Amino acid sequence: MSTLAHTMMTAARSADSGLAGPGELDRYPYAEAPMADRVAAPAWEGADSDLGRVGRRAAGSRGRGLHGQLVQQLGQMIVSGDLGADRPLVPEEIGQRFEVSRTVVRESLRVLEAKGLVSARPNVGTRVRPVSDWNLLDPDIIEWRAFGPQRDDQRRELNELRWTIEPLAARLAAGHGREDVQQRLVDLVEIMSHALAQGDALTFSRADVEFHALLIQVAGNRMLDHLSGIVSAALQVSGGPATGCERPTEASVAQHARIVEGLGSGDGAVAEGAMRQLLTVHPEVERVVPAPREH
Repeated sequence: MSTLAHTMMTAARSADSGLAGPGELDRYPYAEAPMADRVAAPAWEGADSDLGRVGRRAAGSRGRGLHGQLVQQLGQMIVSGDLGADRPLVPEEIGQRFEVSRTVVRESLRVLEAKGLVSARPNVGTRVRPVSDWNLLDPDIIEWRAFGPQRDDQRRELNELRWTIEPLAARLAAGHGREDVQQRLVDLVEIMSHALAQGDALTFSRADVEFHALLIQVAGNRMLDHLSGIVSAALQVSGGPATGCERPTEASVAQHARIVEGLGSGDGAVAEGAMRQLLTVHPEVERVVPAPREH
């Protein structure tokens, strides 16, 4: 029996019992076919027990139909290493195991191909591509890596990338005196402060994500604006110390407020410095991306 089939059986049994099994993925109706009727499946070995936690966490944050759920399932399995590079993905076998139509399988594989996770070629079929071909800046891949075996590397890399993007964005945004944006940022700081007092981590997180995305968007640099989705994805993959602002604290609210003050006064250095303070989570990150010298 393939690893994929075993995983899906576990999910079905857990759904029947109302309990989440240790390797549970998103729940699909699954009933194993009789031995004589099974399609020969590739040997997809090496399932990671963390994959179940990935599926529950990630899929729970989005409303997904069968197509989106299958993309999520297969994407997680590829990124986790459960489906290694150059492994064949047989559409018929996928459709049978997940009980979805050929159309759903075909469209899902196209999405994964656009993300660089798989390639489809005539006379070769669909195969998993090596990590070097993946679009590592894709928000879905960021999320899948952040909850898979590569979680520590992903969170460190994200924080280092944010150190490059966000202080610059804060400095640039200080030169754009849009009153509506300034007021919205002030409001978001107030929302975070109130959420902190109420112990409402979810509201804090949502305001935090909007704050950082808006700041990048008003920096006036289209290339930076294109990267705002990366920052949003980084903030949403909470659960590790390298993601930045995922732990609501009075200090983080104060730094957000100082960023807004820098923007309001047009002082880019103040806004940039406050952003760096906000993103300083681990000393090793600061060593990798040191703050610029003051002139």
